[in-house]
Amino acid sequence: MKEQKLERSAAIDPATLMRIKNLQLRAKHVVDGFHNGLHRSPLHGFSVEFSEYRPFVSGDDPRSIDWKLFARSDRYYLKKYEDETNRRCHLIVDQSRSMGFGSLEYSKLEYARTLAATLAYYLILQRDAVGMMTFESDVTAVVPARYRSGQLRRLLMLLDQSPQGTATDLQKPLSHLADIVKQRGLMLIISDFLVPVASLQQPLSYLAARRHEVILIRLLDPAEVSLGIQQPTVVRDMESGREMYIDPKTAANAYQTKFQSHADDLKSLTGKLGMTLVTMRTDEPLELALWELLHARERRTSRGRANQRGAGKVADRT
Repeated sequence: MKEQKLERSAAIDPATLMRIKNLQLRAKHVVDGFHNGLHRSPLHGFSVEFSEYRPFVSGDDPRSIDWKLFARSDRYYLKKYEDETNRRCHLIVDQSRSMGFGSLEYSKLEYARTLAATLAYYLILQRDAVGMMTFESDVTAVVPARYRSGQLRRLLMLLDQSPQGTATDLQKPLSHLADIVKQRGLMLIISDFLVPVASLQQPLSYLAARRHEVILIRLLDPAEVSLGIQQPTVVRDMESGREMYIDPKTAANAYQTKFQSHADDLKSLTGKLGMTLVTMRTDEPLELALWELLHARERRTSRGRANQRGAGKVADRT
């Protein structure tokens, strides 16, 4: 739907945003801009001041309309079902060596830190319980999901810790997460996912089996989308340290084929598991991730309403 798309002219340029030293201030700028965009769009009912409500849609019971809110806003809203209001959210942030790559003024890791801070800030404003896990080749730190005073500060302190810069291994962290998080929730995995897709099958299946809602946010530097090398050169693998000579004239096609194959395999796997895959370039506005989060919440709300109506029909027949 056109009205749900983010206008780039209203978004914050990531390069400008990264010049702000304070991570919380960066997050606040993005979320404030996002909320301003919502107020100017038909979706403004999802902004923080309406976090306990959702817009009335065709098929809802008119008797559930909050008429006091209608008198103030001139729009129809319903109080959310209990399971639509608060949720447990877990941010899983990749801090491995490959995330240290960046052809811009900042790396994928710096973009990921800012994105994680932004999502945490937004979710806490929505009164969700938010936790975080950081990982490299293994889990490096975990903050359990909580909704309490000081939780955002705890999460930002975790993001401020310097990573060791080891290789990526998503299998161990995601399996560990599935083991320790028993209550169903939202998993937001921020990574470049530069691992064999086959290695993701088992850990993602664990999360799916426990009925978690999973959104994979795949971060790519612009130079990774198309081979960003103009002249023959020696490049070094950031995780293995292996060096290789590359001639872009002969390597470009092979690179693009492998890159697209990896993307297709990842999309196929997440589709089979019923997960959402979002690909973002690090030169794109961070607000795009908030739009995806908003759409995920819309889908969850729709399923909740369908379940409520389905339960009502069963009750009527018994």
